[in-house]
Amino acid sequence: MLPRMAENPPAPSRIRALPSWLLGRAAARGRGLVAEALARHDMKMWHHVVLAAVADLGPVAQAELGRTVSLDPKDVVGILKDLQTAGLVVRAPDPADRRKNAVTLTTAGERRLEECTKAGKWANDELLAPLSAAEREQFLEMLRRISRVR
Repeated sequence: MLPRMAENPPAPSRIRALPSWLLGRAAARGRGLVAEALARHDMKMWHHVVLAAVADLGPVAQAELGRTVSLDPKDVVGILKDLQTAGLVVRAPDPADRRKNAVTLTTAGERRLEECTKAGKWANDELLAPLSAAEREQFLEMLRRISRVR
């Protein structure tokens, strides 16, 4: 009989020392926590991203929405179709340019976004639970600096 392998074998020590590897592991854990929290609200991560962007930008043209969240136009169309089928967004001709669709949140979309925002906050709090409040602020500032996000 063969010995059982560990479910998550440790990475080689030279790899574990790399900031890029550690950031990747932290990001994977964070994505997993957020995805699990969003799933409780029948939402996937990209659907949540698009819903949040529509809330911030809306009414917004589909093309602008895709550029804003860095999604391929075909993917935006699929996600919007899912969100519209769920009654969370409405696509209608843009009054400024009838060749374009403008996307807006419905009341149900606003409620779902609120639920998902809370779920995402819970997941991120869980991710950062080992850190003190001061360490969290410092960590987030360092992440902003190295990712060049302000």
